[in-house]
Amino acid sequence: MVKAPDTTNFDQAGRVATANAIGIKSKKVYTEHTNLNLGNKKVPISPELQKEIDSTVEEVNSRKMKWQIKETKGDKIFLGFVYFYLLIALILTIYPLIFVLSASISEPHYVNSGRMVLWPMGVTWEGYQLIFQNTQIWTGYLNTIFYTVVGTLINLVVTIPASYALSRPEFYGKRFFIIFIMITMFFGGGIIPTFILIDNLGMMNTVWAILLPGATAVWHILVTRAFFVANIPREMEEAAIVDGASDFYMFFKIILPLSMPIIAVMALFFGVANWNSWFPAMIFLSRSRELWPLQMILREILVQQSLTSMPQGADAAMAAMRRQQMAQIIRYGVMVVSTLPIIMVYPFLQKFFVKGVMIGSVKG
Repeated sequence: MVKAPDTTNFDQAGRVATANAIGIKSKKVYTEHTNLNLGNKKVPISPELQKEIDSTVEEVNSRKMKWQIKETKGDKIFLGFVYFYLLIALILTIYPLIFVLSASISEPHYVNSGRMVLWPMGVTWEGYQLIFQNTQIWTGYLNTIFYTVVGTLINLVVTIPASYALSRPEFYGKRFFIIFIMITMFFGGGIIPTFILIDNLGMMNTVWAILLPGATAVWHILVTRAFFVANIPREMEEAAIVDGASDFYMFFKIILPLSMPIIAVMALFFGVANWNSWFPAMIFLSRSRELWPLQMILREILVQQSLTSMPQGADAAMAAMRRQQMAQIIRYGVMVVSTLPIIMVYPFLQKFFVKGVMIGSVKG
């Protein structure tokens, strides 16, 4: 009684193909070996069969070694340069992130004097305490979450149906609409006409001034349309129509479930843009401070270096000096506060992002 070798890493097709390459006798051995694969159960195998199995597996492994492509000296040098440049890129990417995080929790005089290079020195949480004691920060957080969630939903509701309609060959006037919307990529009215339009529509100093003007983007419509053209077979829609599916049923039950990669990519693009947006709030919400997003609050902190919760009872000169010392780490602190939430969301969408971002790059 011997235990059957573990063959979980070999599928049936691989065994048969390898056996064909080795010979009929090996194919018989692999077939018998496959029939003996019973997990962790012990099955009786004759010593001759076990020896033949081991010799066949050894021959397969030796052939695999011969099949490997040998690298030339030039290939090794090129690979070394590739690893070197990747290492440099990694350092250039990681170092600013570590520096900002370390500076936000270091003593101000270490940061201002330049002694803090990479790791924190004199760890202190005073900068974050001053940031989060400011009630406007929390109000800005809530406003930004609202603008990001609701704004992204509006973006998807407008972009996905428009892209799908423009991707259908039977849509009459499709070429005219595509040219018409593409003109807006190169020509725009400017800030002043947009300001007058928002004011005349009565949306000034309201949330709609943030949500509706940026309901979609032409570039995102074109990218999503390319996805529908390349990945949604026309035959599938024709089959659904023959089965009696209406346009709305086909869109919601067939098209949308197949379009999750591009929906996730567009949600990430729109979500990041909505989270980082501050300029529309500065233009359209000048008289509604309670509606300001987080980025607008943080901009005010960075530009004016002021926090309403700074101690007011101390001597004015001492308070001004301390405020000047804390200004640097407050800058780094607000960077962390504003970017950390959106960075935490990215890993959950990465698998869709990698697939969706390659849309239209390769056709065959």
